[in-house]
Amino acid sequence: MVMLGQAGFFDLSDRYEALSAAGDPLERLAAVVDFEVFRGPLVAALRRSVRGKGGRPPFDPVLMFKILVLQALYSLSDEATEFQIKDRLSFQRFLGLGLDGTVPDATTVWLFRERLVKAKAIDRLFARFDAALTDRGYLAMGGQIIDATVVPAPKQRNTEAEKAAIKEGRVPEAWQARPARLRQKDRDARWSVKYSKAKVKEGADPKAFKRVDLAIPMFGYKNHIGIDRVHGIIRTWDASAANAHDGARLPDVVSKDNTGSGIWADTAYRSKKNEAFLAKGMFTSHIHQKKPPRRPMPEHIARANAKRSAVRSAVEHVFAGQKHRMGLIVRTIGIARARIKIGMANLAYNFQRLAWLEGRTAPA
Repeated sequence: MVMLGQAGFFDLSDRYEALSAAGDPLERLAAVVDFEVFRGPLVAALRRSVRGKGGRPPFDPVLMFKILVLQALYSLSDEATEFQIKDRLSFQRFLGLGLDGTVPDATTVWLFRERLVKAKAIDRLFARFDAALTDRGYLAMGGQIIDATVVPAPKQRNTEAEKAAIKEGRVPEAWQARPARLRQKDRDARWSVKYSKAKVKEGADPKAFKRVDLAIPMFGYKNHIGIDRVHGIIRTWDASAANAHDGARLPDVVSKDNTGSGIWADTAYRSKKNEAFLAKGMFTSHIHQKKPPRRPMPEHIARANAKRSAVRSAVEHVFAGQKHRMGLIVRTIGIARARIKIGMANLAYNFQRLAWLEGRTAPA
């Protein structure tokens, strides 16, 4: 029987070199992002949380924050995160852990995130990194592109009576006597309908297709964001239930710090109230205009909308990256926890965007 010897220092070094040669994205991220800038906000947030006596000494807050980054990048549950850190050398190197280092377990990760939820720390962490980007020369420039997307959550199997009680802001009677069941029920997530277009075959001609509107029901929350036009970095964001109206969130995601005055958004944001808000703030509206009721779209408006779409499409790359590459989903219960999940996804996207922007200017 062949016995496997213990890996030595040079064996580990060779494996790290092989990871680097293969283009380890986490190594690039660690080289570009200074995670120490988060230490101050993290320490301040954790200080506000009540800590019991005894137990294992706490892990370094920056280490724990980087674990949340891994969760956001790879759509990992707490249990899967613990396993993957123990299993993947790239994760260990990113976290600065040796093969014999102590890995935080799933409960420790959950408790750390809960303390950040309690301290409402995600907004300060996001603002801290935005300030760091500005210090590095990545100013918000060229105007802003605003949009929102539904972030799915596990569907709730509720009765009609339970649904009615939730809509009225009440706790269903059947849940009040069962605290364990109540803890597993998300009373903040909502259903929404996503409209999209699809091509379907028409008639016997194999080349004949027509475009139809599809209504896709979705359950969860919404991620409302504003990106700057020049760098494509998320500068502002907010989270809500999935049924929240996009247009009503425009004032919350428009920033006054952008050097450009232009605001791009789809027709959901077009309203007299929003146009008045933008005019009062000295912004230039490039929001899509709606089709007149029961009349064809005037040609000059269609051309103007097409030009706006060419700019506005940049925000779709953000959502595509979060949904397809990062697999963004909310597995937690309640808007407070969903907010930190969505906020971490926005932060993680900005980390990756910074790495891409830095890679463009790096010497060959």
